[in-house]
Amino acid sequence: MSKDLTLVEVALRDGSHVVRHQYTTEQVVSIVKGLNEAKVPYIEVSHGDGVGGSSVQYGFSKERDINLIKAAKEVSDFSKIAVLLLPGIGTVEDLKEAKEAGADMVRVATHSTEADVSAQHIRYAKNELNMEVVGFLMMAHMASAEKLLEQAKLMESYGADVVYVTDSAGALLPHQVTERIELLVNNLDVKVGFHAHNNLGLAVANTLAAIEAGATFIDGSARAMGAGAGNTQTEVLVAVLDKLGYNTGVDLYKMMDVAQDLVAPLIETEQIIDSDSLMLGYAGVYSSFRLFAQRAAEKFGVDSRDILNELGKIGVVGGQEDMIVDVASQLAKEQK
Repeated sequence: MSKDLTLVEVALRDGSHVVRHQYTTEQVVSIVKGLNEAKVPYIEVSHGDGVGGSSVQYGFSKERDINLIKAAKEVSDFSKIAVLLLPGIGTVEDLKEAKEAGADMVRVATHSTEADVSAQHIRYAKNELNMEVVGFLMMAHMASAEKLLEQAKLMESYGADVVYVTDSAGALLPHQVTERIELLVNNLDVKVGFHAHNNLGLAVANTLAAIEAGATFIDGSARAMGAGAGNTQTEVLVAVLDKLGYNTGVDLYKMMDVAQDLVAPLIETEQIIDSDSLMLGYAGVYSSFRLFAQRAAEKFGVDSRDILNELGKIGVVGGQEDMIVDVASQLAKEQK
């Protein structure tokens, strides 16, 4: 297996959920400068739900993510700037704007069984915009290893340079990560990546399992900032990988300083595994649903854990946030 790994820092994208998408230009510039000095290869910058995600349904950004991307690019002479795009939320026009603002890479995200909806965006990014392109298969616990391979092959055929197994719910166990990553590594001609959430406390363990199975692109988030209980904590991961002899190229001390001095002060509620986060992983629910479920629970006077458990039973996926209110309403009726 390769000892060289490529790290993508997601605190300015997945971490946007934690600050309710209220990042300012000044905050982004400060953090990007620090990450750039720490020699982080890629920094993802966009609304938590990708470029174009600022909306009533997903939450309005304080500042337009295109402007944040531009500001990030202007202060980064080493790190490349990445963006997330979810077809149906972000458009080809959003992608073009992101590229013009300075984005080097786009990660086109779909549900784990719906890779076909990424074709237009991957091809446009690759062939028209000459960007690095990643296929991002979300909610990977909801598809078998064989199904994920089928979908990954589609993304590869559209032109993706890397395909990710994305544990959006933090629901996978290490052996399930190994099974999925190994199958993709052994059957794709492109690189394979892994993105974890920590809802079951397994983000670092699952990322190590992915690396040992052959993944060479890995995601981390400073101070673990991300939806649910957060992502794989970058500074912890870099330290662990250094002890294991892997090369990320990231300066550990400088990465620790970014996390401690720049990111930590922005977090109102520490990234811990509370009851709702645990239920996300246990029930297999999209990590960004946590806050929506808590609001619905308060409105309808029901237990947020019951909402999340029911959402897991019916197999909701990203983009079905409207189901949260429906489930909460139904639970309230049943309890009367």
